[in-house]
Amino acid sequence: MGKNTIITIGRQCGSGGRDIGIALAKALNIPYYDKELLKRAAKESGLCEEVFEKFDERPTSSLLYSIVMDPYSLGINANGIDMPINHKVFLAAFDTIKNIADEGSCVMIGRCADYALADHDNMISCFLFAPIEERIKRVSARMNLTPEKAKDFIIKTDKQRASYYNYYTTKKWGATNSYNFSLDTSVLGNEGTVELLKHIVEHV
Repeated sequence: MGKNTIITIGRQCGSGGRDIGIALAKALNIPYYDKELLKRAAKESGLCEEVFEKFDERPTSSLLYSIVMDPYSLGINANGIDMPINHKVFLAAFDTIKNIADEGSCVMIGRCADYALADHDNMISCFLFAPIEERIKRVSARMNLTPEKAKDFIIKTDKQRASYYNYYTTKKWGATNSYNFSLDTSVLGNEGTVELLKHIVEHV
């Protein structure tokens, strides 16, 4: 593994992305960033952590949407109208992602990290997916939901992640040409997927 190798993981809801990311970071003995990234972005930007959680990987299609979602999203400063709060949150997270990448190797989950680090010399991006049936089983068990409610949750979450990614990047969420690798986690399971990613990272 090269110096400052960053592994970014995009994932379908219920594909095991979080667990796989944690296990991969542990196997490689490097830091893992998911919600931790939001806490750091909040601290570095001066915006409160609750604001980051509210807009975390949420869809943004227009200025009107952000106004409806948050009536305080428009602020007035000396130069006139300030940018919406959701844009501030994205830019703060974007800067934090770059700062973290400069510090050393790590695994980052979601939040357009692959796009933010597009110019990084040692960034490996992957997207994890699985058949809907497998994801329903996983989410049902994890959240104690009926299969129907689990499916609704998966569809809603994936739609939010796709809207967020497609809005803030020039790429399409989940498309194979948006990432270095796309892996079906149901083929190898979590452990097998971790081993494959570890092998890729160590040999790229």
